Amino acid sequence: MRLPSSTAEQRFCKPSIRVRLSGKAQMRLLLVEDEKKLALSLKKALESESFAVDTAYDGEDALDKATFEPYDLIVLDIGLPKINGFEVTKKLREEKVPTPILMLTAKDTISDKVKGLNMGADDYLPKPFDFDELLARIRALSRRGKDEPKIRLSVDNLSLDPVTHVATRTNKELKLTAKEYALLEYLMRNQNHILSKTQILEHVWDIETDPFTNVVDVYIGYLRNKVDKDFPKEIPLIETVKGIGYRISNKK
Repeated sequence: MRLPSSTAEQRFCKPSIRVRLSGKAQMRLLLVEDEKKLALSLKKALESESFAVDTAYDGEDALDKATFEPYDLIVLDIGLPKINGFEVTKKLREEKVPTPILMLTAKDTISDKVKGLNMGADDYLPKPFDFDELLARIRALSRRGKDEPKIRLSVDNLSLDPVTHVATRTNKELKLTAKEYALLEYLMRNQNHILSKTQILEHVWDIETDPFTNVVDVYIGYLRNKVDKDFPKEIPLIETVKGIGYRISNKK
């Protein structure tokens, strides 16, 4: 599958055969790109890989969001209106924002790479690029300074493999959509902890999601059907904590 075609994308993204790469899902990204068609195409493709993606189309908006919102990674174009990507990076590092930054640019010169890295960027990807390479670099940056998950997540006889993106219960594979998988992984990584709807929205969906939406309740319902109701002989694992949120736990 390829990203939807557009003039902007044809200029900056090489056509490629999509390959699902292994790695940790459900990261929260800030994508900063002034070419709106390209930004929306990348956002859609990244969300299909279980990322939550916010977008910004100029340097000022990017700086505001990156300063006040907890992102796992920033994908940052250099040629931005208002404040360019170099200055955004410099200001974020001056404000002690440690979020990893992957720079995108149409300028593939050593001096630009050195400038970006010296200002605090963590990696640099010239345009045009394959989406799979962008995805691989995002995965690689997300692993820096973190312990890569080496074992499956488990709650009772429910198991989830963060590398293969496969979830099973009593060794039977669950057929999950990308968003159901992301929600289940977030719950399991925080097992026994109550998660509010706001926390779930911010980590599994994105900042533009209406805070009054019932999408969390709907997807919790979908997961309950697949994790609990499809296994009537097993104990229910997904719990509603009235007035607070949801958690997954072993109630034995």
